[in-house]
Amino acid sequence: MNSPINYSPLLTYLANTPLENWAMRLPEHIAHGLSTKRFGDLPGWYRALEALPQVSANTQELGATVKVGEREALTEDQWLTLEQSFKALIPWRKGPYELFGLSINTEWRSDWKWERLEHHITPLAQRKVLDVGCGNGYHCWRMLEAGAERVIGIDPSPRFIVQFYMIKHFLAKAPVDVLPLGIEALPAKMEFFDTTFSMGVLYHRRSPMDHLLELRDTLVSGGELVLETLVIDGNLGETLVPAGRYAQMNNVWFLPSVPTLLCWLEKCGFTNVRCVDVTPTSSEEQRSTEWMKFHSLPEFLDPDDSSKTLEGHPAPLRAIILANKG
Repeated sequence: MNSPINYSPLLTYLANTPLENWAMRLPEHIAHGLSTKRFGDLPGWYRALEALPQVSANTQELGATVKVGEREALTEDQWLTLEQSFKALIPWRKGPYELFGLSINTEWRSDWKWERLEHHITPLAQRKVLDVGCGNGYHCWRMLEAGAERVIGIDPSPRFIVQFYMIKHFLAKAPVDVLPLGIEALPAKMEFFDTTFSMGVLYHRRSPMDHLLELRDTLVSGGELVLETLVIDGNLGETLVPAGRYAQMNNVWFLPSVPTLLCWLEKCGFTNVRCVDVTPTSSEEQRSTEWMKFHSLPEFLDPDDSSKTLEGHPAPLRAIILANKG
């Protein structure tokens, strides 16, 4: 089954930039990342995408809730088809969204994270922005709202890619796209983006230093990194390396203290490194909903002591770090 996702506008854009050679190779990467032979659920997700009503958004509001369209713009049959299509892509983890009156109450209140960082970062107006590990692209829409010239998200999960393009189905001309790639598929020494975001990724990487160097290579000289990740309370040099799972996640490798993380960034050649926020994750910010019916943070914490995970580790604490490429 051929992909219904149209990357032609992005490829055309990239062909007129220093990333022209990468743009020529991208179709092969995209085909690999969206291979129905590798991902058996993809054909069903594509059918859900293709079933969406062929209407343009009569209104849009890319705020705390990313809102597209008004209920009265759709017939009853169109609205029921819309609801069925979006439910076919459950679970929805990042959001919230509202499509033609259909409210998608996602697992994460991703708007809270954006509120914690938006007044600290360099304004995004007219900047080229990369969002690494962007999930379904909720924050990509917020970056566009903030005035970015072009937003490119990357995430290797095909479910998240299709979720993003279900939103973009109604905002086809928006200069934002999400590619089915991991950061390792980006060109070495890319040096293209004015701002790069990496949020909720670092602790999933086996080598945090290598990830920081990869992020640095995406930026132009002086460009800004926005890094959001799990940390622990502690002094310089202190890092938690969970022996098994952390909050029921089996792919958590390193949780540094904030001073340790700042040191890592400086060793990787970043300047003006500073921590602008440290916030515990609450069960109001991450929880199960009708759009994400699996266990979430409340089930991952010690039922007798919410300051600890089920495994006895410190409960999730998230920091936002800003730094510039030296």
